[in-house]
Amino acid sequence: MFGFVTRPMVVAMIVACGLFMENLDGTVITTALPTMATSFGDTPARLSLGVTVYMISLAIFIPISGWVADRFGARTVFRAAIAVFTLGSILCGLTHNLVELAAARILQGIGGAMMVPVGRLILLRSVSKPELVRAMAYLTVPALLGPVLGPPVGGFITTYASWRWIFFLNVPIGILGMVLVTLLIENYREEATPALDWFGFVSSGGALAGLVYGLDLIGRPLVDADVIVAILSGSALLGTITVWHALRHPHPLIDLSLLRVPTYFASIVGGSIFRVGAGALPFLLPIMLQVGFGVTAFTSGLLTCASAMGSFTMKMTARPILRRFGFRRVLIANGAVSGVSVMLCSLFAPATPYAVILGVLLLGGFFRSLQYTSLNTVAYAEIGGNQMSGATSAASMMQQLSNGLGVALGALMLQVARHWSGALTVFDFHAAFALAGLLSLVSVIFFVRLHPAAGAEISGHRRPVEATDIKPSSA
Repeated sequence: MFGFVTRPMVVAMIVACGLFMENLDGTVITTALPTMATSFGDTPARLSLGVTVYMISLAIFIPISGWVADRFGARTVFRAAIAVFTLGSILCGLTHNLVELAAARILQGIGGAMMVPVGRLILLRSVSKPELVRAMAYLTVPALLGPVLGPPVGGFITTYASWRWIFFLNVPIGILGMVLVTLLIENYREEATPALDWFGFVSSGGALAGLVYGLDLIGRPLVDADVIVAILSGSALLGTITVWHALRHPHPLIDLSLLRVPTYFASIVGGSIFRVGAGALPFLLPIMLQVGFGVTAFTSGLLTCASAMGSFTMKMTARPILRRFGFRRVLIANGAVSGVSVMLCSLFAPATPYAVILGVLLLGGFFRSLQYTSLNTVAYAEIGGNQMSGATSAASMMQQLSNGLGVALGALMLQVARHWSGALTVFDFHAAFALAGLLSLVSVIFFVRLHPAAGAEISGHRRPVEATDIKPSSA
């Protein structure tokens, strides 16, 4: 049908386009906030509520996405999610005040919360295990490109057109996505779906919303620390109640028994720690380049795009690398290299040649993208079909939270530095990058515990026969 492009790869690209739309929209709005505030007669600080409520909406509704897909069918839900997200985009472009914007962004968040995990669920059920590595590589790119391309795209549209086109741009993409989903994706669904765990939905939603909101407040210097501590403490309490409930409910919304699967545990726990450290880089780097080095926003955007270029290269090489070395060795070695690549940013100085910065970011983008692809793929190596919906929901929830924690970590480190020194210096950014890279290195501990043949059915990796594996002849 598409020559050398197989149908599962077409499905992967359709899902990736939907995820790219969601990832790009999540970051593109930040650049336009000052202009939008002027249009509304409001302040950029108040309009940041549009970003916050979107993230809270994601946090609340991601856990329920797997149950909804099982109940109504993955294609039906994914198509509806694109429609809701597109409708929310249209309403965002038509808003005239903060209240309207917040309501439209909540609607967008509901659509985005369903698109990410349900899209991954469709992909997992559409491809065979040997094709999963290549398919997952396509899903890594939107997550890397969104934060990089969002600010420059938003700045260009806001400068040369109208901020409203930031949202209207999603309309043709959404319509095309709904058509392709209808034509090319099957409506996978479970025959029997247990009743929704409403208590788990409410408690997990409250815990996640409180955590996201509390982390968002960390980056706001005018908010009293006691308020932040109270919100995060309430979130921790609700989270504890959610865990207690999940361990006792026969069909919990968040299935903690999945963490007994070694590959899933390593991907979720080790992967979350890695993402927190690596997730601070997209936040810290543009600020260091502009505030610390004094370069223009345009130059900063061009330099940071090098990470995205590295991720494109990875798409072609992830499969042979994993086949040659296996998940365990790749996650250990590549995790260490990726952590070091974050730490190398602490060596950048205003006098550092742009070619050196580009080279480090290009290689770092490649290695981090390979790590994300490996983590996203090995998570499902030992997950059965009846567990897939819950596994994708929990994985998406943890990825969203760890990415948010990465930004919060970067903001917290800069806030501490500003508190002690009064003004940010280049050294403050260097310390922040060193700590973020060190945290990424800690994740390697969880990958060492994996079996050498973990995920071999997916990677195609086969270990050489060792002497201890050879049984003596019976002759």
